[in-house]
Amino acid sequence: MIRNDVLDRLPVRHAVPELLAALAERGTAVLSAPPGTGKTTLVPLALAGLIGDGPVRRVLVAEPRRMAVRAAARRMAWLLGEEVGGAVGFSVRGERRTGPGTRVEVVTTGILLQRLQRDPELAGVDVVLLDECHERHLDADTAMAFLVDVRATLRPELKLIAASATSDSGAWAELLTVLDGSGPAPIVWSKGEGHGYAVKFAAPPSGIRPAHGTWVDPALLRHVAATVRLALERHEGDVLCFLPGTGEIARTAGLLDGVDAEVLQLHGRAPAAVQDAVLRGAGPGGRRRVVLSTSVAESSLTVPGVRIVVDSGLAREPRTDHARGLGSLATVPVSTAAATQRAGRSGRETSGVVYRCWAEAEDGNRARFPSPEIRIADLADFALRAACWGDPTAEGLALLDPPPAGAMAAARAVLGSIGAVDGDGRATERGVRMSRLGLHPRLGRALLDGAPEVGVRRAAEVVALLSEEPPREYGDDLAAAWRTARQGSDGYGARWRAEARRLERSAGEVVGGGAAAAEREGEDAVAGLVTALAFPERVARAREQGGYLMASGSGARLAEGSRLRSSRWLAVAVADRTVRDATARVRLAAVVDEAMACRAAGHLRSTGEEVRWEDGDVVARSVDRLGAVELTVRPLGAGAEPALVREALLDGLRREGLGLLRWRREAGELRERLAFLHRELGGPWPDVSDGALVDRAGEWLEPELSRASRRADLGRIDAGEALRRLLPWASGEAVRLDELAPERIEVPSGSRIRVEYGGERPVLAVKLQEMFGLAETPRVAGVPVLVHLLSPAGRPAAVTADLASFWRDGYRAVRAELRGRYPKHPWPEDPSAAVPTRHTSARLRGER
Repeated sequence: MIRNDVLDRLPVRHAVPELLAALAERGTAVLSAPPGTGKTTLVPLALAGLIGDGPVRRVLVAEPRRMAVRAAARRMAWLLGEEVGGAVGFSVRGERRTGPGTRVEVVTTGILLQRLQRDPELAGVDVVLLDECHERHLDADTAMAFLVDVRATLRPELKLIAASATSDSGAWAELLTVLDGSGPAPIVWSKGEGHGYAVKFAAPPSGIRPAHGTWVDPALLRHVAATVRLALERHEGDVLCFLPGTGEIARTAGLLDGVDAEVLQLHGRAPAAVQDAVLRGAGPGGRRRVVLSTSVAESSLTVPGVRIVVDSGLAREPRTDHARGLGSLATVPVSTAAATQRAGRSGRETSGVVYRCWAEAEDGNRARFPSPEIRIADLADFALRAACWGDPTAEGLALLDPPPAGAMAAARAVLGSIGAVDGDGRATERGVRMSRLGLHPRLGRALLDGAPEVGVRRAAEVVALLSEEPPREYGDDLAAAWRTARQGSDGYGARWRAEARRLERSAGEVVGGGAAAAEREGEDAVAGLVTALAFPERVARAREQGGYLMASGSGARLAEGSRLRSSRWLAVAVADRTVRDATARVRLAAVVDEAMACRAAGHLRSTGEEVRWEDGDVVARSVDRLGAVELTVRPLGAGAEPALVREALLDGLRREGLGLLRWRREAGELRERLAFLHRELGGPWPDVSDGALVDRAGEWLEPELSRASRRADLGRIDAGEALRRLLPWASGEAVRLDELAPERIEVPSGSRIRVEYGGERPVLAVKLQEMFGLAETPRVAGVPVLVHLLSPAGRPAAVTADLASFWRDGYRAVRAELRGRYPKHPWPEDPSAAVPTRHTSARLRGER
């Protein structure tokens, strides 16, 4: 019996007529409905004609998480008074409950993508509702892009709905622009607010340190636990507490020891029995509950009995080092949209209250929406799906955010290395097979290539381990974790066995044989080979100084006490490296040997001469390497390729500077003169800066550079002689060097004084008496020199670039100061008319 009394209380029912009308007229719509209004459960039933008087349709509802899929299907079946598998069914990876009469099927976005790639027309489906668009998961964005394409090219009658409580509705409406050219899709607003909730800010104490990586200040967790206890005292009902990850959930559960409530831990890896118990509500005893949850409970779920939400204010987002193929998780402040979704969990059944564990003043500084996964995630799976769809660059897909060029290039490089795409980025037949396995392309490669080597069953079991990381308590040894999963009766073991059976069936369809030969390999070797096939860049060899070096070039380290620490080679399955870590932390790995590593990562192997500048000299050797790992090294000596030696020497000059050459005083002075002329006159006078000289080494350091083979040879090159090769000989200007930038200038006394060109202006340092009678300042290349007028003892007395002005205004003060100190030297009252001299007054009189 349909529970009309419950359906009539769902606020979204008032928006259903407008939504149905929009679909009938335009074919697409955006549904914006606040949390708790029934958009996930009532709307699909109305679209399918299971309630109300609408036409009979088959509706596909896509949710971002398996838990949400099961919960939504159960809720809709309950509203119809049926069991799941009748009019309402669901499909998740490894489990499907539908029947011939199913008209609403709830699926994960991953399942929807798989169906689109097998059957782009979605034969038999009339409406697709993509729920929780605001979360911006990559699978959801991709699925919508494909659906828009399907509607534009294959099935214009297919109806599409983007639904969310907090999404940027205008952007989705633009994306779903209708085919008749009438503009963006209509937006249908549900004005219902559920039962509402009150917001209370519970600012943590001062001194809380910001989260980084996966580290969260324990003081914040103590504050969250205290807030939960306070909420239990002040309000009725159960508590739903949001925390960023399973580690924080476990620690907070410990801090709540002794609380008068049942404490449950809810996350994606929680056993199905725990998930079901949370979603069923309190047991017969009616004891209050505290549900500690990750973001899995943010949307599409009603947790019965919850009246209170405690929000830690933190969320986890993936980060990818595309250059090294390493992923990590970052703990970030929860977005405004996600905080709204979390708060809405408190008002699903009656009015509620939310405690936000941050200061109210900080509330407006949060990002509006979560970071779109397409901007921050590994894009290999997305790139393969796009290639299989026929758009390798993804430029023709209707995406709210385009994929970053660097991430796409890294993804295509990975796909090319495993044979999933060709040189133009188009999917190969092998790539199409990989895409249909429901795995990341790396794991698809491991299954397809590993099955003939170790047998389909064992390859499938190891890949199932790699597809969902085992619990940390299983340890970091993948082979040991395999044995634990096989024997275990926990929730992970059950999921692992189901996934292994699915993969064995899938692989068996495309891989034959291999099982008999495979049984000769031990489990450690099987685990190592399959892992290395999945992550060839992560095969790693032990370093002499400790730790490991991966083929990607990243350092790696094992935890203290790991049983893998004695292994010379590892295939790393799970590792992460935060921005503060110099090396990656190995979470899960398997033992391999060198031959196995080379077999799995053969595309990374290279042999050749390596000549480079290292530790202050040229190092030449022949190297056989696996990526960054050097397998064998042999010194080359004098047999190195001359061009490589020359490039190494140039690198040395770039790194250590031109001081590697022999610079006499005359060479340095010549360089300063040339620099002055280049600055004042430009061409044809050469740029003699370090960078320019290294760039033009072939013009001024040859032939000596090509004859050199080590640092000492550079030290024998006369830089001054070499520099003269850069003078503008061809134009004839070179002969004017001494005219334009003379080494010395003759002053009135007859002395030839050296000009210093090393500063911003040429400097002439000369005794003051030698400049008597000179009214105009000397010039070089038309530039007045800066005259440093010296005392008879050679100490600076005055500086001027205008002698006439100095004789007129400045000289009197200098004369007054120095006349008594140096009485033997002439200090005429009118220096502009005096006789210049290098000597004392007496000698000057004698000369006369």
